[in-house]
Amino acid sequence: MGLSHIEIEKVKHIHDVDSAISYLFSHIQKTPKLEEALSFSIEAHKLQFRKSGEPYIVHPILVASIVASITADESMAIAALLHDVVEDTAVSIEKIKELFGKDVAHLVEGLTKIDLIRDSELIPSNLNERLATSALTFRKMLIASIEDVRVLVVKLCDRLHNMLTLDALAEHKQLRIAEETLVVYAPIAHRLGISFLKNILEDLSFSYLFKEDKHHIDNYLDTNYHAIELKLNEFKEAIHSLLVRNGFCEDDFEILSRVKHRYSIYLKMQRKGVSIDEVLDLLAVRILVKEDVKCYNVLGLVHLNFRPLASRFKDYIAVAKDNGYQTIHTSVFYNTAIFEVQIRTFEMHKTAELGVAAHWKYKSGASNIKLDWLDNLQYQNESVEEFYDLVKNDLYSEDISVFSPTGDAFTLPRGAVVLDFAYAVHSEVGNKAESALVNKTKSSLLTELNNGDIVKIIMADEPITRCSWIDAVKTSRAKTNMKINCNAKIREIDSKVAVRIVATAMSLSTHRVEEWFKENHCDSVTNIPRDIEHFKHVIRRYTADIHKNSRFRSFLSRHKFKLKHTQIAGLDIYATSQINDVMFDYCCHPKTGDEVVGFLEKNKVNVHHKMCKEAHKKIQKEKPMVFVGWAHQKIFKYKLIASLHNEKGALAEFLTFLVKLNIDISSIELGKESENYTKYCELGFESKEADINILRAKIEDKIKVIQLIRTEDAYKN
Repeated sequence: MGLSHIEIEKVKHIHDVDSAISYLFSHIQKTPKLEEALSFSIEAHKLQFRKSGEPYIVHPILVASIVASITADESMAIAALLHDVVEDTAVSIEKIKELFGKDVAHLVEGLTKIDLIRDSELIPSNLNERLATSALTFRKMLIASIEDVRVLVVKLCDRLHNMLTLDALAEHKQLRIAEETLVVYAPIAHRLGISFLKNILEDLSFSYLFKEDKHHIDNYLDTNYHAIELKLNEFKEAIHSLLVRNGFCEDDFEILSRVKHRYSIYLKMQRKGVSIDEVLDLLAVRILVKEDVKCYNVLGLVHLNFRPLASRFKDYIAVAKDNGYQTIHTSVFYNTAIFEVQIRTFEMHKTAELGVAAHWKYKSGASNIKLDWLDNLQYQNESVEEFYDLVKNDLYSEDISVFSPTGDAFTLPRGAVVLDFAYAVHSEVGNKAESALVNKTKSSLLTELNNGDIVKIIMADEPITRCSWIDAVKTSRAKTNMKINCNAKIREIDSKVAVRIVATAMSLSTHRVEEWFKENHCDSVTNIPRDIEHFKHVIRRYTADIHKNSRFRSFLSRHKFKLKHTQIAGLDIYATSQINDVMFDYCCHPKTGDEVVGFLEKNKVNVHHKMCKEAHKKIQKEKPMVFVGWAHQKIFKYKLIASLHNEKGALAEFLTFLVKLNIDISSIELGKESENYTKYCELGFESKEADINILRAKIEDKIKVIQLIRTEDAYKN
């Protein structure tokens, strides 16, 4: 059932081919197909060696061994043997398919796709780039796994062996790989329910990233080893005697004990702000029985004989976690110490240790296995940084179970609010949620939920847009739906504001401007209230159109359409009339940096928040409007990777184009040249444009953008 710590140490110290092969076949039955794959992999990697100097083939053999310790799926073991063949040698996927069949080829291709996202050379360990890359790895791995979750299981085993042999690499690479393991691979092992892999990956990463903290915890556990063992053995004996006295046969149960794993101790100390001797669930026993109902018999005996901590009781048998985990958790006092007690069946124990691999459908194949949490993740349109920010809560969080009034259970991350629950039920329920009852008490939609809460959502007739609440919800489903609604609302407002500021500047009716936009197929109307250069361009273009019509020349001679720039109260204002003052309306109290709109009242500008209801009424009444934006814009740092045509003068032309966009270039690096492109023209630059999507659209008018990220905020939150 997975590898024990003793087995892990054994794997770590295998460095020759014969020992690796012997270890592999101690975990899986030798078959002609497996032997053929082994011979093929040995031949493909025969000239390759790892940084440590050992033959490279030792790595795939040991990865296959770890896979075999989890599942008897032969295709997965063969895919593990071949997982680096396509990427590192001249062998094609077609060749793999011909020799080993469609299922193996499918897995190898999935593993190869995941590897393509990672840089050939590990990027420096700094806040911005490491998390941007981690987010990309998340995305690729999740997309691949939706097709076949077995790909992730093999990849996790591959990463485990890489972590076991990390000592051979330079320190900066050790840190980079350990960081990626902690923020990408361990969370996925957690969601797949493979707890033994999750715990080992976390502890191995912990030993590289937080050496002092690891040393402190190790020192405490080593110093107190005998006292800890004595406490655990005494409590195990007390439980054993209790069960036997109450009719349990010794063959019907097993009691295991453990000390919480190192990284988990560290997290608990950090989150609670406590020292190691204050960690309540440091010591734990696990009671395994044969039948579900026996779990509750054991629970009753434990609670009747040892004083329980009521706040630390969780029943994951009646309400299982999304990844299939089932166990009763409780904590009790015994001889001045607190012990966590976990109660589960032997079958539940297998599921808890091996997760999705515990009940593999060997005969029907596992290619159709899907997990609801993977399907439910939202990651269609977000930038890299937004994507990482969204999924980290979904992938790596403690779970709570919340119920609908009809008893349906929903698993949410700890810290989730009522609105998260509404979106978990259905996107329409979330969009129309107006209020709620939590345990029959009227509650705000931002009320934080607790394990076992019963929630009823009261819905409005129409969707409600709540842009300011996006940061208050925890799940990607809620955040994504709210962003979609909010962006749609802002686009609608921007379209109307664009018409009004052009109409006001040109002394035209709303209807005439709308007609002109339609006639000229103006697709970027929503940029007009945000981009002063675009606004000026529209004015010039409209003026030019009127010039062509002799009937309007007298109109042009009477009206001057030159936009005047006025700066008042920290705002840049562009209007064709004189502006003497600015007023911030009391109904919405817009603050510096908020998205704002400005209404022209004589020679004054009345400023509202863009989402203000009063502003919406004024727009509907077609009140005169002017262009407003905050002065002294913040400078934003970006990194751009683009494909540049391999033509004479192409780079100079592109750089000139960027200068026209008021972009200040800070670094430039060219990658290898190919027949048609200079790959990876990488630029670091600064811009006043805060909206990455607007900036990307402008740059893509000139060049193919591979990646554009805001470097200063990739690690926020």
